[in-house]
Amino acid sequence: MGIGRAFRALEAGLDRERDQLFLWLPVALGAGITAWLLSPGSRQWIAFVLAALGGGLACTLLPGGTRARRIGIIGGLALAAGCALIWWRAEHVAAPRLERPLVAAFTARVIAVDRLAARDIVRLTLASPSDRELPPRIRVNVAAADLAGDILPGSRVALRARLMPPPPPAVPGAYDFARVAWFQGLGATGRALGPVERVGDTVPRGFWQTLMAWRGGLSAHVQAQVAGSAGGIAAALATGDQGGIAEADADAMRRSGLAHLLSISGLHVTAMIGATMWIMLRLLALSPALALRAPLPLIAAGGGALAGIAYTLLAGAEVPTVRSCVAALLVLVGIAMGRDAITLRLVAAGAITVLVLWPEALAGPSFQLSFAAVTAIIALHEHPRVRAFLSRRDEGILAGWGRSLAGLLLTGLVVEAALAPIALFHFHQAGLYGAFANIVAIPLTTFIVMPLEALALIADLGGLGAPLWWLAGKALALLLAIAHAAGSAPGAVKMLPSMPGGAFALMIAGGLWIALWRTRMRWIGLAPLAAGAAWALATPAPDLIVTGDGRHLALRDPDGGRLALLRPRAGDYVRDLLGEAAGVDEAGIAIDDWPGARCGPDLCAVTIDRNGRRWALLATRSPNFVDIAAMNRACATADIVVSDRRLPRSCRPRWLKIDRPFLSRTGGVAIDLARGHIRSVEAGRRGKPWAESAAAPYRNPTPAERRASGPAAVASGNQ
Repeated sequence: MGIGRAFRALEAGLDRERDQLFLWLPVALGAGITAWLLSPGSRQWIAFVLAALGGGLACTLLPGGTRARRIGIIGGLALAAGCALIWWRAEHVAAPRLERPLVAAFTARVIAVDRLAARDIVRLTLASPSDRELPPRIRVNVAAADLAGDILPGSRVALRARLMPPPPPAVPGAYDFARVAWFQGLGATGRALGPVERVGDTVPRGFWQTLMAWRGGLSAHVQAQVAGSAGGIAAALATGDQGGIAEADADAMRRSGLAHLLSISGLHVTAMIGATMWIMLRLLALSPALALRAPLPLIAAGGGALAGIAYTLLAGAEVPTVRSCVAALLVLVGIAMGRDAITLRLVAAGAITVLVLWPEALAGPSFQLSFAAVTAIIALHEHPRVRAFLSRRDEGILAGWGRSLAGLLLTGLVVEAALAPIALFHFHQAGLYGAFANIVAIPLTTFIVMPLEALALIADLGGLGAPLWWLAGKALALLLAIAHAAGSAPGAVKMLPSMPGGAFALMIAGGLWIALWRTRMRWIGLAPLAAGAAWALATPAPDLIVTGDGRHLALRDPDGGRLALLRPRAGDYVRDLLGEAAGVDEAGIAIDDWPGARCGPDLCAVTIDRNGRRWALLATRSPNFVDIAAMNRACATADIVVSDRRLPRSCRPRWLKIDRPFLSRTGGVAIDLARGHIRSVEAGRRGKPWAESAAAPYRNPTPAERRASGPAAVASGNQ
């Protein structure tokens, strides 16, 4: 009797939410994809698919015609389909990869050319190298000065380059380029050693290569008209090419919450389609015959759709652009049918399209940030109270502007709250003033910068675009000033070390539950959201971080405000990488300045105090070999020894020996000394096809290895 009453209550609740049920279809599809990404091997993948299908089959036993029965069947099929889809995709795109670093001279055909003007390099994607020992598709960075001649997609080039396999994350929680490279078919990456020359005849280019050549030409033209990072932003708005933006300016855009303006997505595609429709309507209306007889809104919508598709292709068809284009096309279809198309169903349809075509996109921040922002905006504006507050009414101009400004600020705050967990999970930082910066930046970009840039490009056909480019440059300079002001303000950025995947999953699940339901049960989502946030905030930052090559080591001081680096001359990339992993925004100090540190050119010994316990750390920092007797004595007095080379078996620290063999199994590690907990890179990549040749999978040490390595081998299993 109790079960029957509970089932009837469930049916009643689902009936009240019947209009929202479709929104959970992409969520189920994404959950299946996530299960594949988190599971370590084919046995687990098969088990998940069978369990999902079995759950769907079991739901056929529920009473016929009920919503619970239909949801259970469709949900089980979607879960299984998501897992099977990305599994198939990973196998379908599999391509040979380089096994070890090497230097090679070869010729190859250019697929794509990305000019990173701010860094004075050009990134070439190459195919069909003449050296058959190389993978069929590689990516090489070339110094701009070493690029001889006009090299375009389709050209055949000769070069000498140092190549390496696509690298895994350097530390736990960092960007996994190896995964991205796997789905792009890249088998190696590296840099050219010396000039790159075009040889022989240019291979006939296909449609995509021709389009990318146009994109490169347009990007170069825009950057030639507007100098500096302002020109880089102008190029990003036109083609999606962000290579001309200086790193300091790009960092300011990220810290201020304005980085979304650089990635062509809903804002840009909507502006392009809207402008095209407005111009077409005005031009077509000049003809009385057309105005009276032709369906001008439908014709303008068709022109806007073509403009949106062309813009998407020209921008490189990245995930946010494709999602935005699909959403915009659905809006146009809805307008043509006389329907209200700006709904969460539109977002769900766009998500399903992207996940079916590119299921791997789910793991990337681009997909997550894009869909989270749009979902939050629409869910907010569909709320009856918000819709009533923002609805048009008879009131003064100032009151109307004030209401619009309040709506924009509220939208910004909700979007920032929705994006904060994603930004903290992927980038370990989130801007706090983004909502306020966007109040000015979004209108400035939409209504001033982009129209000026479009008019300037049109005027350039007659050589008359200079004044418009000057105005666009001034507007972009104002945008950069806003970014720097908001990004450098006190407390502008909240830093957080790598959060557990479970905490992130709870926050995402809670946010979706709140956004996708409409009745009071939506507020149940506050429980997992709060639990995930508390878990993330309570997760202690690592005390010691070691990169996968063993060369770089960072110690976090007890107050959590600074890092001490083993090699203080490390480049900005390494310093930022270690700072993000530790949740520290301040510049690192030399480990030599750590209290009580005893450092020489070859070895560095440091004492770390944590929770009343003293830990002795020993690290090598030169390629010179140390006298074996002295090294053994130093190891015996240390709890942890770190080295970028293989240490002798006679080196036996009291707890952990992190040397080349250890790191080959684990990748980079982050250690919480208070709990004795070790996080490793390879623990999260085990069983994935892109990790198979990058590092040997971790295994439990044998008794002989335990005797040889002491407590280190035992501790390494606690990952």
